[in-house]
Amino acid sequence: MKIAFFGTPDFIVSFLNTLKDGDLTPSLIVTNPDRPSGRGMILKSPAPKTWAQEKDIKVLQPEKLDEKFFEELSSESWDLFVVIAYGKIIPEKIIDLPKYGTINIHYSLLPKYRGATPVESAILNGDETTGIAIQKMRFKLDTGPVYVKSEVDIEKNETNESLREKLNNEALKLLVSTINKIFKNSILPIEQDDSLATNCHKISKEDGEISITDDPITLDRKWRAYQSWPGLYFFKDGKRIKITKAHLDGEQFVIEEVIPENGKRINYENL
Repeated sequence: MKIAFFGTPDFIVSFLNTLKDGDLTPSLIVTNPDRPSGRGMILKSPAPKTWAQEKDIKVLQPEKLDEKFFEELSSESWDLFVVIAYGKIIPEKIIDLPKYGTINIHYSLLPKYRGATPVESAILNGDETTGIAIQKMRFKLDTGPVYVKSEVDIEKNETNESLREKLNNEALKLLVSTINKIFKNSILPIEQDDSLATNCHKISKEDGEISITDDPITLDRKWRAYQSWPGLYFFKDGKRIKITKAHLDGEQFVIEEVIPENGKRINYENL
């Protein structure tokens, strides 16, 4: 079976290795273009590209998914496209190109939390469980019928990073078996109930701004949801103060360390 894989972040390599180990090695990797990185702004390749080059697998890095890209894809016959954290909106005619369509791993129990930030949204809303869904993609965001779901618990101290790792591990367990069932026509995707759908928006830097007098539970949820980005910050005397260490103690949100604007990390009590 001929598979093309669309994905960009470093963690995608785990999924590529899983596919390889399951005798489902993709024939093509589609990832974002190389970007300048670090203080020296040295051009850096996405990890999936490096993985593919080591195994002599073809790589495409289109800036835009335009007609030229479509023509290059459609010059070959495909059985399945797999999309995980690719980072671009994929046109409908590309989604529908393979024999078995395109599948995507979404980090919620669809139709809950359709959109870009399902992991953060589950923590922000105080959910006790969430999960992953492997869906057959449609052009309308996260509305495709679902092949399989798997639920995981959200711990009280769960951060977006720890929860995403937990969800990745769950997805890795299900990806190969689900693809094999698709190829054998032994699994049918189930349509989502649109009446139960909820949506989540992209996170902006401004979402990290708080007031230290806000509700402690809300502050703790934001702290855990925005750990990797954008973090939490507040303003004092017109200066931006970034929180670098904090925790919930009973019903009190305790700030331990901060970095004042243009300053160094200090204990909050010394601010």
